[in-house]
Amino acid sequence: MTTLYGPTVAKRRLARRLVELRVENKYTANQVCDKLNWGRGKVGRFEANVWKRPEMSDVRDLLRIYGVPDAEREELEALAMRARDRAWWREYGDVFADDEYAGFESDARCVSLYMPLILPGLLQTSAYTEAHMNVGTKSEQWRARALEARQRRQRVLDDVDVELVAVLTEASLLYHWGTPEERRTQIRHLVAMSLRPNVEIRLLRFSDGPHPGMSSLISIFDFPGDEPGIAFLENDAAVQQLDSRAEVETYKRIFADIRAAALEPMATTVALKQLSDSLP
Repeated sequence: MTTLYGPTVAKRRLARRLVELRVENKYTANQVCDKLNWGRGKVGRFEANVWKRPEMSDVRDLLRIYGVPDAEREELEALAMRARDRAWWREYGDVFADDEYAGFESDARCVSLYMPLILPGLLQTSAYTEAHMNVGTKSEQWRARALEARQRRQRVLDDVDVELVAVLTEASLLYHWGTPEERRTQIRHLVAMSLRPNVEIRLLRFSDGPHPGMSSLISIFDFPGDEPGIAFLENDAAVQQLDSRAEVETYKRIFADIRAAALEPMATTVALKQLSDSLP
């Protein structure tokens, strides 16, 4: 079961199970810290999933005082070992900082994306990425690293078991940036991606009028097994992570409405080809 999960999801799953075990044993977080001679707050950090790589000795101490049976103990220790794997995106700490978005994206089995004014990073060409990064305030060195990280992120779609469902808007395609040939290349790239068996792209057109989610920006990740999904909302200032099942389900319904309002995948591919041909 543990092998289903990537390191970011494994760490999240382990943190949630440690909360459940403490509650089942009727301990407070401070009582556990006192039993293990730990500083106050350490257990809370683990349970809030703000640890980077679990220490195996800490995990074993917690499982011991919670009296976890051998079979589950072995499974949770294996989960902790998986959580300790150094994910590729950790090499880009200067780009991602403490944001684990890239980790959840890498570990997901279904990625659902809606961005009203910009193309999702997983579908951008390098020229598109550079053009949009250049209008930001980050340094040239940061932009170079971020571009490299973006290209690495896109490799997740090489796994045919990973599904991408992306709803695009015509607005995201009609801003003028770069050269006409670069803009055509971006749209042709979307056409090529739409033909992959694990990628579904749908287009919201101006001519179809207002639609649900006019001001939303939603990323939803569904994971293997029975691991609950997660949603991210984003603006220029911050990324909000939603973990509760109720919140995630709310945004899944919103995304479903947005998706239903867009062109079907085959019609989207035709529309993208027509748009590419119409550019000067």
